[in-house]
Amino acid sequence: MTPSRQATHMKPIWIVDDDQSIRWVLEKALARESLLSRSFTNVRDVLAALEDDEPQVLISDIRMPGGSGLDLLQALKARHPGLPVIVMTAYSDLDSAVAAFQGGAFEYLAKPFDVDKAVELIRRALEESLREEELEDRLVDAPEILGQAPAMQDVFRAIGRLSQSNVTVMITGESGTGKELVARALHKHSPRANGPFIALNTAAIPKDLLESELFGHERGAFTGAQTMRRGRFEQAEGGTLFLDEIGDMPFDLQTRLLRVLSDGNFYRVGGHNPLRANVRVIAATHQNLETRVKEGLFREDLFHRLNVIRLRLPPLRERPEDITLLARHFLQKSAKELGVEPKRMSDEALAYVSTLPFPGNVRQLENLCNWLTVMAPAQTIEVKDMPREMIGGGVPDSGAPTRAPERSSGGAGSADYEAIESGDYAMGSDGDTMVAARPLSPVNVMPGLAVPASAAAVSASWEMLLATEAKAMLEAGQPDVMDALTRRFEKAVLEAALGVTRGRRVEAATRLGIGRNTITRKLQELGFD
Repeated sequence: MTPSRQATHMKPIWIVDDDQSIRWVLEKALARESLLSRSFTNVRDVLAALEDDEPQVLISDIRMPGGSGLDLLQALKARHPGLPVIVMTAYSDLDSAVAAFQGGAFEYLAKPFDVDKAVELIRRALEESLREEELEDRLVDAPEILGQAPAMQDVFRAIGRLSQSNVTVMITGESGTGKELVARALHKHSPRANGPFIALNTAAIPKDLLESELFGHERGAFTGAQTMRRGRFEQAEGGTLFLDEIGDMPFDLQTRLLRVLSDGNFYRVGGHNPLRANVRVIAATHQNLETRVKEGLFREDLFHRLNVIRLRLPPLRERPEDITLLARHFLQKSAKELGVEPKRMSDEALAYVSTLPFPGNVRQLENLCNWLTVMAPAQTIEVKDMPREMIGGGVPDSGAPTRAPERSSGGAGSADYEAIESGDYAMGSDGDTMVAARPLSPVNVMPGLAVPASAAAVSASWEMLLATEAKAMLEAGQPDVMDALTRRFEKAVLEAALGVTRGRRVEAATRLGIGRNTITRKLQELGFD
């Protein structure tokens, strides 16, 4: 979501409360944040307003004359399932708060509340709402999956056959082949298409947080659990839960997941009341789960529960005829995101690129196209414009293609770049995009290659994009640009460090050259918990 879009298209926040003082406080607080608001005193007026308008976020009291906030929540979810709703409730009315979560509320706000915390919560809901709108736009504007190769046609046929099914699916394939994109397509063409699609990369979440991420937690369940939180199973109610890199799930959590798949019930961390899960599970892995079962690292009974239908995504080297189609698509998309004229590859460059092994698969090809959009000197890309590592260690003097490197096996662990969907470049697959539509960085400018062409080239690419992003935010009049960009930078670096250390914070702090207390504080400030 670009800042200009936020400034131009963001709808007002609706406040629903019969208490005039509550409405006044929230209106003034939102006005200070330059956020538009619209207030209502009862449910009936809100339902009437929804006939020709809708909010970006709605915050509502539960108990009001003439209609309940829970009834309003139910009506809103029927009309606008993606709309974040914050429910206000008194501390003495926690049963209503639980009912609100079960009805699909984004979060609840206990009265009396701290105004700054209320605004922070509303901003989180705004980010969620804008992210959902961006995702919907991307899915509408862009084709779901590109591919003409016979292996991809088999995948398309399988998605079609599964379109009216709720069966559990296991997607296998090397990193970067587009497993999450296929999972989204399975959801979009299923009976649950109107429900939420919730994605979680189990390998990107530290082990001590993963249980809470999946199942949620009760207030006071552990240090720092100041409010009750819904997990991914509750968020995916009535829809699809995509569990990426399922092979990396800790063994004890595999047992809990098996129980949910077996009887449909689960407990929040620290909870005593069973919750029912009406969720379709789609799992994905780049690992050989049969081997992990034999090694005692993955439960055999869980494997059979997940492996009802298996879809294998072919690596890019098995579908070279699709490389030209994908390259043209990614060059167009990258140019649109950066606001520049699209570049094109010469026939020689396309022929050359089609011979490369691409161990990082489609993700690597997309990042190559992003790199070329920024770094290639002319509108027509020649072989000599490729990064040095792709042309045998040096840029040739002529435009003649250099002999392509021999094909590698492109093993499953060659690179860790999951979805091919535009803009989603966070370490996790939970929808929490950190740098929307700005994928280039020193880490992922050229995935799967040894090093970038030069330190200067890397610096130029990601710093140029950073400057472009900053300029867009400043021109849109977005406040606190420095703070916003710093938070995104720090979050990206911390996610990368935790990914490298498999969630081990102390080791991540050591590698980053910061203190143990510093990384803990940063993780809390950036909302990792």
